[in-house]
Amino acid sequence: MTPIPLPTFIRIVRASAWYDIVVTALFATPWTFALAHEAMSATNQALGGQALPPFGTLQVLIACLMGSVVLVWSVLRLVEPSVRLGRFDGTARFLFSTWMAWALMNTGAPFLWLLLVPEFAWGVVQWWPVAHVGGAGPPPTRSIDARAA
Repeated sequence: MTPIPLPTFIRIVRASAWYDIVVTALFATPWTFALAHEAMSATNQALGGQALPPFGTLQVLIACLMGSVVLVWSVLRLVEPSVRLGRFDGTARFLFSTWMAWALMNTGAPFLWLLLVPEFAWGVVQWWPVAHVGGAGPPPTRSIDARAA
């Protein structure tokens, strides 16, 4: 595997954060989640699946907690991108991918492919080897100056 240059990897960490903001912003509040749920249901039906079942208050709470945490995590990766945070994010994406695959196997909901494939891909690219810029040794794991990336 050819290592990714560190500045490129930092851009990937930031891009994955922006992706998360776009995909999960509607999950942050019960009111916006209602719009997301409606859109996911319509997409699933357009892809040949069933309408998604309605969510109760507790399911909406869990979705909004997840959305809120992902938004905060995304801002952290935008403000302080690093190899370390990229690796943590890659790990989280593999976990999310596992649960999406489980849900896909249990429901057959086709819209899950639209989430699963990019989620897994972001995980792979954030676990790709990173080349250290300017010399031997491992790349820094702490945040780097954003101007250097």
